[in-house]
Amino acid sequence: MKWFLKYIFPPIYGLLVYFTIRLLLDSVTGMKFWHRSWSLNAIEMTTSMAMGYFMIWLFGRLFRYLDKSGTVAFSYARIAKELLYIFLLNFVSQNIFMTPMAALTDDGLQWYDFIDINTIPLLYAIIYYGIFRSSSFLRAYIDNKVLLEKITNDKLQTELKFLKAQYHPHFLFNALNTIYFQMDENVAGAKRSVEKFSELLRYQLYDQQQQVSMQQEIEYLKNFIELQKIRASEKLKIDVQLDEKLNGQQVYPLLFLPLVENAFKYVGGDYRISVKASVNGNEIDFLVENSVQPLGIPAKANGIGLENLKRRLDLLYPGRHTLKIEKKENSFFAAMNLQLATDEHKN
Repeated sequence: MKWFLKYIFPPIYGLLVYFTIRLLLDSVTGMKFWHRSWSLNAIEMTTSMAMGYFMIWLFGRLFRYLDKSGTVAFSYARIAKELLYIFLLNFVSQNIFMTPMAALTDDGLQWYDFIDINTIPLLYAIIYYGIFRSSSFLRAYIDNKVLLEKITNDKLQTELKFLKAQYHPHFLFNALNTIYFQMDENVAGAKRSVEKFSELLRYQLYDQQQQVSMQQEIEYLKNFIELQKIRASEKLKIDVQLDEKLNGQQVYPLLFLPLVENAFKYVGGDYRISVKASVNGNEIDFLVENSVQPLGIPAKANGIGLENLKRRLDLLYPGRHTLKIEKKENSFFAAMNLQLATDEHKN
C-alpha cells in the first residue's frame, strides 16, 4: 500500500487534475484535445504527472510539519489553519506547473483558464486532505481516548490505594486497643490475640485491586469477630449466619468488614449483633444489625469507615451494588448487595 501511495498514486492524481481541467475547457471552447498534436498532449500529461509527484510530496511534508508542531487534535481552528496552508500551496504550485502550459499552447492564457487552473486542483487537494487527514485525526482521537482511560484508571487506582491506606490505621487502632485492655487481665489470651491479629493484618495488606474468594473473606470475618469478642461485654449476643454456598465467589477484599466493625463499635442497648450473608445466583447479600442505646445513635456511626466503604463500592462495583444504611429507634441496620460479573461467580 505504501508503495502504491508513493509511486503510483501521485501520477494518477496529476493526470486526474489535468484531464478534469482539459475536459472542462473543451466543453467551454468546443475544442477536442484528442485532435491536438499528441506530442503536445504527451508533454502536458508528463508535466501533470510531475506536478502530481510534487504535490503529494509537498502535502506529505506539510502534514508531517503540522504533526510535529503540536499534538494532532480535531478542532475547527486547526482545520481552518491547515486548509489555508493547502490553499496557498495549491495556488503557488498550480501556477508554476499549469499556468505556463495554458499560456504557451492553444489560444494562450484566458481568464477562464486561470479560474480552472486554480479551482479544479484545489477541489482535488481538499478531497485528498479530507481523506488523508481523517485517518490521522481518527488515530489521534483513539490515542487520546486510550490515554484518557489510562489516566482515569490510574487516578482510580491511586484513590483505591489511598482509601486502603486510610482504612488501615482505623483498623490498627481498634485492634491494638483491644489487645491493650486484655494485657492487664490475661497475658496468655493476649498472646493468642496477637497471633490472630497478625493473621488479620496479613490479610489486610493484600492488594485490594485483586479479588479473593468468599471463603477467604468469611474466614477473615470470623477471625475478626473472635478478636472483638475478647473485649466485648459478657452480655453481648452475637448471631452469625453465613450461607454455606458462599465459597468460591470472587469479590474484592475488606468490603464487608466496615459494617461488622461498625456494629461492634456502636453496639449498646440490649447488646445484640446480627451478621447474615447469603448468595442468590450472582448476587451476594450481606446484612448487619446492632442494637443501640435508646437515646439514639451517635453521629459518628456514619463516619470514616462507612464513607470509605461507599467510595470503594463506587469504584469497584459501579452500577452493580446497593448499600442501605438505616437508623432505627433501637438499632442500626446496614444491608449491602453485590452483583458479581460472570467471571467473578463460581458455583
